[in-house]
Amino acid sequence: MLVNGKWESAWQPIQASDKKGAFQRQVSSFRNWVTPDGSAGPTGRGGFKAEAGRYHLYVALTCPWASRTLIGRKLKGLEDAISVDVAEPTLTEQGWRFGAYPGATADRVNGATYVHEIYTRADPVHTGRATVPVLWDRESGTIVNNESADILRMLNAGFGRLARHDLDLYPQVLRSRIDAWSERIYPALNNGVYRAGFASTQGAYEEAFNDVFGMLDALEAHLATGGPLMFGSQVTETDIRLFVTLVRFDAAYHGLFKCNLRRIVDYPRLSAFLAAMLAVPGVRETVNIDHIKRGYYSIKALNPNGIVPVGPDLPGLGPVTVASKAA
Repeated sequence: MLVNGKWESAWQPIQASDKKGAFQRQVSSFRNWVTPDGSAGPTGRGGFKAEAGRYHLYVALTCPWASRTLIGRKLKGLEDAISVDVAEPTLTEQGWRFGAYPGATADRVNGATYVHEIYTRADPVHTGRATVPVLWDRESGTIVNNESADILRMLNAGFGRLARHDLDLYPQVLRSRIDAWSERIYPALNNGVYRAGFASTQGAYEEAFNDVFGMLDALEAHLATGGPLMFGSQVTETDIRLFVTLVRFDAAYHGLFKCNLRRIVDYPRLSAFLAAMLAVPGVRETVNIDHIKRGYYSIKALNPNGIVPVGPDLPGLGPVTVASKAA
């Protein structure tokens, strides 16, 4: 992490633990909002007016939180208004790095090598972890926001006439239900898989494990009453927040994070949900299973030998291929 603007030690996946050994996620530190007229949003300060070409997203295709924002950008038709750079999938001793790995890019705005350099450009004495996504403002040379939930909301409503208006990811009529499901899905599943994977005691792991599969069972039952998406056929932010975890589950969380009671392919309704989301124009383009596997399996604390599994064969995401055979 960064301490007073200086990179300290090697990258570690465990951000903090409570007294029971449970994984605790760092709170996002930049919480400003882009708005149509530049007025202040729900948090932070004002001055970030929606303008084409002004804002830039830094993401990693490995990361589910960053992928939320990529999907929001696609669905709201903001590709031409907001540019993107993609970090390499393999985590380094200094965290996320830009480079030439297929599907990644250089930093074409600030010329940084590592994502943590973006943070110190915004705040030379920043203390905290250098996470993605990052929404950068070219005009003021700073980070607008690094909280994926905020960025997804502002992509939906903060860019005014620059965005599509025929798709509302947070419609007024569904807001109470969207908020209620988000409050359930985030701790039990979105963050629950990390609580299981990075638990440092058996008790903390088992608690997280039970939360994960309790939530998957509840979602399977909910989808059986309607579907194929969470609220019928209309895509909302709830679907995006759920999708980014489910699409990584069988490839990474089931094995590496020890969430191995069942796979998503064992749930008929959740499998249908994944298929429906992958069929939404633009969503499939945000999913890179190679980046996902290489990213997660590069976490030395969980996979010290760095061996990346060949499988699994995931429906709708292309065939498994073997690039080379061992001698």
